[in-house]
Amino acid sequence: MWIEPEEVLLAGALWVSERANPFFILQRRRGHGRGGGLSGLLVGTLDVVLDSSARVAPYRILLQTADSQIYWNIACGSSRKEITEHWDWLESNLLQTISIFDNDEDVITFVKGKISGIIAEENRLKQSEEQEEDSGKFREAELKMRKLFGMPDEEKLVNYYSCSYWKGRVPRQGWLYLSINHLCFYSFLLGKEVTLVVPWTEVTQLEKNATLVFPESVRVSTRNAEHFFSMFLNINDTFKLMEQLANIAMRQLLDNEAFAADRSLPKACKTLKNVSALKRDFDARAKNERYRSMFRLTQDERLDGHTDCTLWTPFAKMHVVGQLFISNNYICFSSREEDLCQLIIPLRE
Repeated sequence: MWIEPEEVLLAGALWVSERANPFFILQRRRGHGRGGGLSGLLVGTLDVVLDSSARVAPYRILLQTADSQIYWNIACGSSRKEITEHWDWLESNLLQTISIFDNDEDVITFVKGKISGIIAEENRLKQSEEQEEDSGKFREAELKMRKLFGMPDEEKLVNYYSCSYWKGRVPRQGWLYLSINHLCFYSFLLGKEVTLVVPWTEVTQLEKNATLVFPESVRVSTRNAEHFFSMFLNINDTFKLMEQLANIAMRQLLDNEAFAADRSLPKACKTLKNVSALKRDFDARAKNERYRSMFRLTQDERLDGHTDCTLWTPFAKMHVVGQLFISNNYICFSSREEDLCQLIIPLRE
């Protein structure tokens, strides 16, 4: 798991380095796994004697720089699989990025900030499973957004994410706020403040891509500029929400209407994630739009639910695997294999 960066003065004592690159070292505790000799036996005995609460994880990852004697412990793991996943993420998302920094102090500051941001978002997602919607944390983030960017009380926050914003050649670690009408980003790093506000109506293109310079990232294009965001905990969920908000803003612009929550949508039976009611509203809207598009139904049709099932087709004398959809006026079926079979039954019949 990721841990808040802490100083390590002696990186070699009681540990064996297994992997290394210019900035990170993956180490295994002596005495864990095969081999280790007498020193490994002594370390293993020491760890067993300690209380269970004080035992050391057998794997860890250190942040190192060439000009510093101080190492920073940023991750630990109880298994090789767990620590390898963290190592692979660092090499894929951070290694190329921090290699462009001009000095080691900037590298340490950036990596520490990124790890702290990941931990903060992971904790937020864990706590969300036990909390009701619009929890104190979420309301606090909404108030912070309005204060940072001078937003009115009517501006509703949909969700927020830890990420990096590329300003020139240097990525700025901070928080991305997605509201009804704006995309906002705030960062305070190395004494420099970065504030960005982009109305959704000015967004001309959204694209998810990856290059040598930018790790897997989202490019937000406007008429006058391009903005790059990367290092998300879950880039697919973030990109999907950004697309929804941009599409809604464009439809509002064309229809000359303000956003209003859809009161006809069914209420969630329980809260699985710490997301606002607006976020669930957008997800329900998207499901409704896909349903109406799939079966070419009218705009007032509302999906109540769907489930996996099979349909007996007499003309083919076989059971077709697919999904059953129920809305206020129709029962519909669509086969799992595209265009194999579709059925629409009006409830009045």
